[in-house]
Amino acid sequence: MARAASYVGRFAPSPTGRLHMGSLIAALASYAQARQQRGRWLLRMEDIDPPRERPGAAEAIEADLKRFGMSPDEPTLFQSTRTAAYQQALDQMKASGHVFPCGCSRRHLGHGHLYPQTCSGGLPPGRERRSWRVRVSGRYGFDDLLQGAYGQQLETEVGAFILWRADGQPAYQLAVVVDDHFQGITEVVRGSDLIGSTPRQLFLQRLLGLPQPAYLHLPVALNEQGNKLSKQTGARPIDPQQPMPALARAWSFLGQEKPPAEALASPEAFWRWAPARWAIKRIPAVTEIPANRL
Repeated sequence: MARAASYVGRFAPSPTGRLHMGSLIAALASYAQARQQRGRWLLRMEDIDPPRERPGAAEAIEADLKRFGMSPDEPTLFQSTRTAAYQQALDQMKASGHVFPCGCSRRHLGHGHLYPQTCSGGLPPGRERRSWRVRVSGRYGFDDLLQGAYGQQLETEVGAFILWRADGQPAYQLAVVVDDHFQGITEVVRGSDLIGSTPRQLFLQRLLGLPQPAYLHLPVALNEQGNKLSKQTGARPIDPQQPMPALARAWSFLGQEKPPAEALASPEAFWRWAPARWAIKRIPAVTEIPANRL
């Protein structure tokens, strides 16, 4: 059941390692937005990709966030405990005829941009189901609070996409839609590398009869090779024992007002000062920024 309509934001990392600067930027922005709105801020671990996850990473992320002065208002939600809810959503779309079994592997699909509809009319002879895909139609768009209008024609730009993976796990697009509703999320603050997923999530929200949150997609930091700062591209963990330099860099990266010295004395002092000064209009309205800006 979704909760009452008051501001609820969230930070939803994958437990693949400790916090790095890219993830701190997203956490800080979502936390500042929630605190400015006098709302609640929740933490969700997107732990449904076991080969990429590291033992102890979820606990380390929780501990690091606390050292940076960001504590969630409810116990952390782990997606690995939510399989039944994802299955229920999938079953709902099966019953409405919107999903179909797919027997295609990457070898079958080749390098094409769109799914070639191989299994949309039934599994080819000799193939067994590997995944479940959803049939798409229409254009889905939204007004991002920072990036402005964004949309996609799903048939020609996305194609039928996977809801349940071949490894037996729910796909990101399904899980995030189900959990944003379950947690009562009213606004999603995340990196612009995920803006292309949003039309798919709007589509799933419509199929499942769920409300649409607002969206704010932040610029992401790029490394020297032009790749997003992430654990996969070798982003180094930040030092939680020295939180203020990293907090100040993340705040500056997002174009915010320079904190006075007294606000940089501790995370507690920073968060007493920061929420009232947080301003979306100061965030650079671009999708990518070189990390040397940090």
